[in-house]
Amino acid sequence: MELPSTKPYLLRAIWEWCCDNGFTPYIAVQVDGRTLVPREFVKDGQIVLNLGSGATNKLQMGNELIEFQARFGGVARELSVPVAQVAAIYARENGAGMAFEVGDGEATADAPAAAPPVFDEPPEPPPEGGRPKLQRVK
Repeated sequence: MELPSTKPYLLRAIWEWCCDNGFTPYIAVQVDGRTLVPREFVKDGQIVLNLGSGATNKLQMGNELIEFQARFGGVARELSVPVAQVAAIYARENGAGMAFEVGDGEATADAPAAAPPVFDEPPEPPPEGGRPKLQRVK
């Protein structure tokens, strides 16, 4: 029996932590063919999305997909992001959060689970109006 991934649970927990503490939760997504996002905002195969309550409508963070509506240039769009493609979730204001392996390489009951991701040092907050500088975890 395959164990379910902890990733969607960690994403929901950090999202809730951000919201409870007045921070804006952002996710960095590695875009693939299953990712439904405005392609004109994808840079270097990645898009950063604001998951704050003021930026989203009908947000659903499931175990397989994160689905919501958001406005881009004043136009409402439907977005769908596979959980496996989320590279990080973090607070915009201070960069606190967690980075993840991208893809379907989750641990199973037959394979030992890796240690939880830990930052070597806290990530730098993004420059005003800029993209975050995410760090890989070991």
